[in-house]
Amino acid sequence: MTSEFPIIAPRVISMKDSQHHDERWLHSLLKDEPSLLGLGDLVFRDSERPQPSGGRLDLLLSDPETSPPTRYEVEVQLGATDETHIIRTIEYWDIERKRYPQYAHIAVIVAEQVTSRFLNVIQLFNGTIPLIAIQLQLVEVNGSHTLIPSRIVDLFQRGTDEEDEGPPADRTYWEGKASSRTLQIVDDMIARANTLLSPGKPYEAKYNLHYIGIMQDGKTRNFMTFNPRKKHTIAEFKTDLDEQVEGEAAEAGIDLMPPNKWSGCRIRLAHGDLVKYGEHLDKIIQQAHEQYH
Repeated sequence: MTSEFPIIAPRVISMKDSQHHDERWLHSLLKDEPSLLGLGDLVFRDSERPQPSGGRLDLLLSDPETSPPTRYEVEVQLGATDETHIIRTIEYWDIERKRYPQYAHIAVIVAEQVTSRFLNVIQLFNGTIPLIAIQLQLVEVNGSHTLIPSRIVDLFQRGTDEEDEGPPADRTYWEGKASSRTLQIVDDMIARANTLLSPGKPYEAKYNLHYIGIMQDGKTRNFMTFNPRKKHTIAEFKTDLDEQVEGEAAEAGIDLMPPNKWSGCRIRLAHGDLVKYGEHLDKIIQQAHEQYH
């Protein structure tokens, strides 16, 4: 039985071997129509952007509607991915994010073919580097040409606070694990946040198995979290302290701990520290609250 609508098989055209569809042609096309990459309605910012290392970034695209605005460092290669393509993409992404830290940055590898060998390498980086790999093929159908993007590697989606809470706990559990004195530090910090921020509905402690978070009207609001021990409490804040606030806190004698991948500011608090360092803690709470929201 013959179909009323005949199916026409598409023909994949190798841009690497084409005389008419070379890398310059592809750059110009993506410059005019960044949406052809399948990354949404992005804005073109620059092409062949000079780098301090001596190379040039193929394309710089941006999404001004995110907060903070997001920049995409795009490296295009005809043919299959190779090691120099991957290294170059990550290098240019790293340079741009250090030069312009006020933006979020995403590295984008574009190639006609993302081979299985280098797919494994890309996926290893993807856990620590915001990285997207796109296989972009030129296809001919009935005399017409189109670009088909396939997102082979997408951004690694990190878990939310709610997903990481683990089984619920209660105050009795933490009294046995820590001490009443260090739990009082948690209570005092939350009370301080309520006084400082004056929320319509107060923040409350949310007891989880591995840490104590805070909630408001039953919803998680972890701009600061706590891990009480027997003699002190570790307070973690979802913020990167500006130099002035961090310098003043260090000079005052606050026990600042090295940041980790979840918290930009970590402080070891002992009994009496809230009285000694109240002014500095207020600035940190305020900054963490503003960045969280």
